Amino acid sequence: MAVSPTTMAAVRASGAVPNAEYLLTAEGVRKEFPGVVALDDVQFRLKRGSVHALMGENGAGKSTLMKILAGIYTPDKGDVRLKGVEIRLQSPLDALENGIAMIHQELNLMPFMTVAENIWIRREPKNRFGFVDHGVMYRQTEELFDRLNIAIDPDVEVRQLSVANRQMVEIAKAVSYNSDVLIMDEPTSALTEREVEHLFRIIRDLRAQGIGIVYITHKMNELFEIADEFSVFRDGKYIGTHASTDVTRDDIIRMMVGREITQMFPKEEVPIGDVVLSVKNLNLNGVFRDVSFDVRSGEILGVAGLVGSGRSNVAETLFGVTPASSGTIELFGKKVDITSPTVAIRNHMAFLTEDRKDTGCLLILNVLENMQVAVLHDKFVKGGFVQEGAIEETCEDMARKLRVKTPNLYERVENLSGGNQQKVLIGRWLLTNPKILILDEPTRGIDVGAKAEIHRLVTEMARNGVAVIMISSEMPEVLGMSDRIMVMHEGRVTGFLNRDEATQIKVMELAAQ
Repeated sequence: MAVSPTTMAAVRASGAVPNAEYLLTAEGVRKEFPGVVALDDVQFRLKRGSVHALMGENGAGKSTLMKILAGIYTPDKGDVRLKGVEIRLQSPLDALENGIAMIHQELNLMPFMTVAENIWIRREPKNRFGFVDHGVMYRQTEELFDRLNIAIDPDVEVRQLSVANRQMVEIAKAVSYNSDVLIMDEPTSALTEREVEHLFRIIRDLRAQGIGIVYITHKMNELFEIADEFSVFRDGKYIGTHASTDVTRDDIIRMMVGREITQMFPKEEVPIGDVVLSVKNLNLNGVFRDVSFDVRSGEILGVAGLVGSGRSNVAETLFGVTPASSGTIELFGKKVDITSPTVAIRNHMAFLTEDRKDTGCLLILNVLENMQVAVLHDKFVKGGFVQEGAIEETCEDMARKLRVKTPNLYERVENLSGGNQQKVLIGRWLLTNPKILILDEPTRGIDVGAKAEIHRLVTEMARNGVAVIMISSEMPEVLGMSDRIMVMHEGRVTGFLNRDEATQIKVMELAAQ
């Protein structure tokens, strides 16, 4: 017999919960969306005081199951048990009241509210007059941050924080509920190595307190460092569960993709042509200064640096999102004043942004509308009319080439997994046939199989003479894919490394100058 959320919350509060081997279980869970079976008779079991990693390609069903456990979705079939008691969650608030908190990959904080207001929203301490007691709320936040060793001002607005610090606020908010189960979806995607170490210390402390942690990641090294065991999903089905000490990286990849990934970084030696883009003494006041570099046709220029180094800001300036304060940009030997993305697109530039949710995808629109938006202005317009049949056929071919998992082109992008949203964005820009392609974290939050596909695609673009600028926080990706590497630190270029001389140590030395 299932227990209602309210009843289960009361049971949890009283401490009178049945003893059970597992803290949280899901058995026989099925979930369908229009045209897609997202989960097909899957299972999941989380032990007390353990970190359980969930692995699988994008679209494998990981996030769907976690959203069921977090009360966002309701399963079509199957049952969920917390401490041995079957529960049916109707909303995320139900989940929180039952001690299940989820930290989403796409952060959901209120940007114009303070850190403290975000953490205690709906639970604000009140004074005797019934008004929010901001002093008490501030002190509660400070105490929580002291416990987690987080150095953020509780009174600052979230919009002023870096992506990494916003992630820390999300973690603190989840911990503030004193949850028994903590679900983390790609929590390190925007963190530096030092911040990842800090996060892992927090996770180990929480594990020692008996909290069960579900950890969704695509990073193999994280699994072996922090997880006690892992489960693999593939195409909406449960594949298996193993202790992390019993398998190798290749074993996990085979379980995830059902095939061997023989070449993760398919870098080819292709002819490097003339200079296509030349940047001289580029400045953006208060952000970066004196940035100078060239990129040639067929060349992949990797851009490395720690979070806050200014890499993404340079990319945005090149594409006209934030026009430069001073300096020059030359395209094909001609000086160009790039004042907007429209100007950049007209000059055969394309830009895949770092944050696919806020600055990339149009989430409420469908796949077709997202892909065609960059080419509607001229390529598929004749006599003032859009050639709908031609553009739909072209987008269909692109979606097939990129292996976008979607029922059809009319599926809303918000219903796709993060990796498939990324593929839609890449497809959008490839349709413009760019000569300069700027990629900011192109494989963030994407599984190993999709990464290999995107790397092959980037190599193909370079082979066809496209000049590629690839910003990445993943050192193996930068070293494996780049002809040259430009390293930045605190808004300035600290050096360049050719492919044959670049090592992780040399890159980090330049990144930490």
